[in-house]
Amino acid sequence: MSNRSMLDEIRIKIEGEIANLSNELTVDLPIRIKIAREHGDLRENAEFKAAKERQGFVEARLNHLTTRMTELSKIDITQMAYDRVGFGSQVTITDIEMGEEFTFTITAGDFIDLDAGQVSLASPIGKGLLGGKPGQEVTVTLPMGVRRYRIMTLTTLPQQLESAK
Repeated sequence: MSNRSMLDEIRIKIEGEIANLSNELTVDLPIRIKIAREHGDLRENAEFKAAKERQGFVEARLNHLTTRMTELSKIDITQMAYDRVGFGSQVTITDIEMGEEFTFTITAGDFIDLDAGQVSLASPIGKGLLGGKPGQEVTVTLPMGVRRYRIMTLTTLPQQLESAK
């Protein structure tokens, strides 16, 4: 097990994206806009329009990421449930009807990677499992219909941090 917590990993991802976008906003885009301006009439200049649109997107994304960093800094591990599914929990569930088993980590909304075994708290499965305990059955409404799952194992974020010490 890594000594780095999920919170640290998310912070590192966000900080990396912020650094890349900040560089694009302050270095790359001004150069693209300057070059596009040199091409003349801005009303019909596709490069200029594309660079300005990208600039707006980058600014919006940077604002969003800054907000996410603020939210992450407010998470108090000591206030998180030690024995219930929540943010950062590693969960193994069994689909009661199908008998299939799934293992994943509950993540924040922006960090969903099913291939890496991550499910968002905001997703139907994340919402359905939130607050659940091992052995408990939960009903989740998915686009393909209602599914029933049994929580088989659970390692909460506080438990992970405790075992990493």
